[in-house]
Amino acid sequence: MLTLLGPRGQACDGVSRRAILRAGGVSLFGGLLTSASAANSVKHAARIKSVILIDLFGGPSHIDMFDPKPEAPPEVRGEFGSIATSVSGLPICEHLPRMATWMKQVTLIRTVSHPYNSHNPYAVMTGFTGGVDNQDYYWRPTDYPSMGSVATYFGCGQPGVPPYIVLPALPGYSQALRRAGPYGGFLGRKYDPLFSTCDPKLDKPLDPKKDFYDDDVWAIGDPQMPSLDDSLTADALDRRRTLLQQFDANARLAESSRATRELEGWQKSAFDLLLSNRVRTAFDLSQETDATRDRYGRDLFGSSTLMARRLVEHGVSYVTIHTESKGNGHWDTHNNNFNMLKNLRLPFIDRSLPSLFEDLQVRGLWDSTLVVMCGDMGRTPKINKAAGRDHWPQCGFCVLAGGAVKPGCVFGTSDKQAAFPIDVPITPGDLCATVYHLLGISHEATVPDHLTRPIPISHGGQPVWDVLS
Repeated sequence: MLTLLGPRGQACDGVSRRAILRAGGVSLFGGLLTSASAANSVKHAARIKSVILIDLFGGPSHIDMFDPKPEAPPEVRGEFGSIATSVSGLPICEHLPRMATWMKQVTLIRTVSHPYNSHNPYAVMTGFTGGVDNQDYYWRPTDYPSMGSVATYFGCGQPGVPPYIVLPALPGYSQALRRAGPYGGFLGRKYDPLFSTCDPKLDKPLDPKKDFYDDDVWAIGDPQMPSLDDSLTADALDRRRTLLQQFDANARLAESSRATRELEGWQKSAFDLLLSNRVRTAFDLSQETDATRDRYGRDLFGSSTLMARRLVEHGVSYVTIHTESKGNGHWDTHNNNFNMLKNLRLPFIDRSLPSLFEDLQVRGLWDSTLVVMCGDMGRTPKINKAAGRDHWPQCGFCVLAGGAVKPGCVFGTSDKQAAFPIDVPITPGDLCATVYHLLGISHEATVPDHLTRPIPISHGGQPVWDVLS
């Protein structure tokens, strides 16, 4: 059945969002109407048409991936060796051999730094790092909007397809929470993304002694468009539209509510998209060959990366892959860091990302697409007693790929232990500003919050001009 995953609580205007969303069945489909009030003065010629953001949830270990320190002491250097890449003088982890050959075609930023030590994608997806961890952990309607939501607000997207989609599920999947980050926030629920759903199966039981840090259990499955559930046919969905109309007829007391006014046109667009053959085709991974499926990987995140390529091909403007699933589906390696990376996380990167790059080039999408891969933080330089690394937002990395960035560019240098940038720290706001600029949106633009105050979309960030082609 079509499951509604909207959070509990009321809107700031007092209308129960859960009541509206439960009746409407459209909380999964935001951003379907562009803002007529978005000023043309903040737009310029776009360099790209689409963005694929790969959020390595939990905090990928930069020192064990793209910023190795082979001369550091063993308790910092870690267990992995490094290998040469196609960029002279740039080593990366020995367990990323395919990525090593691609470094001459992508940009690597090694000095992403901020003070926000939180396990949610809020900073990655919005660029905001000025909050308080325990307050920003859960979704709130007053949150800052995500990059995908802002892009939708300023008109990015094509008719007939959702402008903004998050794969493979809502952040917080399999947990009793909804992590902050991917939503429309104070712009309103109509700028929320379409969230796919998934029901991955573990390829073997989790080791009860390791569980969260097990290093040999893959989540296998595909992201699904919610309406593709076998129990909800197109006819049933059309009946749901009729039920919604009945609900609306009995909800006139809420007519003055901003939330209700926003939902009226949004609901129709959501149902039209659910019934669209174009959208259904984009979500149909069965159209890919077995060889392609195997090349990306049959695990949940490999399938999500392949799905992202299909969505961009069908005109979706902004796709986010949030790498979180039940069990050990995360990058939060407080324990067993090296085995988790070697056996699970790095194989996903080294298989799926080069496959995505290859297909974008072969299919003529490289120049019009920006791929961004980063995480919420890096990991501590010093290995802890559990053979893990702990949270470290002071230094991390970001990989950028596509025709709009300089091939073979390495930006920023960390110190001898990969603890702090020694030149040009880059904030999540800077990364946001870079994405907005390439999408044709001024990084200095503002959007109105729930009190109609103008809020800068880049949170003071500036585009990283030196990495742009």
